[in-house]
Amino acid sequence: MASRFIDRVKVYVKAGDGGRGCVAFRREKFVPFGGPAGGDGGDGGDVIFRVSTDLNTLLDFRYRPHLKATNGRQGEGDKRAGRRGQDLVVKVPPGTMLYDAETGELIEDLVEEGQEVIVATGGKGGKGNARFATSKNRAPRKFEEGSPGQERSVQLELKSIADVGLVGLPNAGKSTLLRAVSKAKPEVAPYPFTTLSPHLGVVDHDGERFVVADIPGLIEGASQGKGLGYEFLRHIERTAVLLYVIDASTLGQSQPGQGPVNDFVAVRREVLAYSEEMKLKESLVAINKIDLLDSTEDVLNLKAQMEEVARRPVFLISASEKTGLDSLIQGICNVLAVER
Repeated sequence: MASRFIDRVKVYVKAGDGGRGCVAFRREKFVPFGGPAGGDGGDGGDVIFRVSTDLNTLLDFRYRPHLKATNGRQGEGDKRAGRRGQDLVVKVPPGTMLYDAETGELIEDLVEEGQEVIVATGGKGGKGNARFATSKNRAPRKFEEGSPGQERSVQLELKSIADVGLVGLPNAGKSTLLRAVSKAKPEVAPYPFTTLSPHLGVVDHDGERFVVADIPGLIEGASQGKGLGYEFLRHIERTAVLLYVIDASTLGQSQPGQGPVNDFVAVRREVLAYSEEMKLKESLVAINKIDLLDSTEDVLNLKAQMEEVARRPVFLISASEKTGLDSLIQGICNVLAVER
């Protein structure tokens, strides 16, 4: 099993302190009383957060909870300024939101590759004694300490960014579907909760391209935080369209009050209960695993029942057999063309 996905973490950041100013005097031949020559200290380095598409989790920060830039160097003689401290560039995946952990204020919503923000500013370097020379005091010994760099606690929260979010109960076949329509390779196994993190895949179809996110399976009560509900549902917020993936194979095995239609109703209830924004999203329904039903009549009856309840396009597919996928992908493209 892959390491657990991390989508929320708190870190402490500290920018570099400014370097101390220098006290020095010129020592030149035939100039017994040279003037002040102490240089300024260097500024401390900043802490910068930058988006990198090479990342898709915040897991690394669990092992690096303290992030510090380097201090500025002390000033030197001959009015040489100290070297500036090196910035600390912290890479984060796209979709990372930064909050001040104390106030809850949003610092930045980092979305695009290369987007960056200074989270903690380095301290200013102190002045050397050359800065304090006057006509009355030609040999000052005064200097300044560098100012401390900014420090703060930052809450990082990751929300996946995708055009389409696959939602459904555990083991509905979302990961298999993602593998079938893209080059993504999420773990697939015949037991619930194989997917513990959102996987992203890119779909290319007749010149159209869109990103699909496989959201971990939802359970009843997810919108109230049951299981990992909040963590899972948070990723759906950054998708333009929802695709409900429903397991057709439960039709013959279901007890009263259960089955594919009831599964759809349960999942949709959890999604819509999470936030008002969910109610505004366009959605489609894919009935998966139709190859496991006994007859064509069962398939068509299920489709009719689902369309009556869902009141939206319903597609019949088998992700494992790769049937019905072209129609589904074209349907997604049609909806995205309106949403974009």
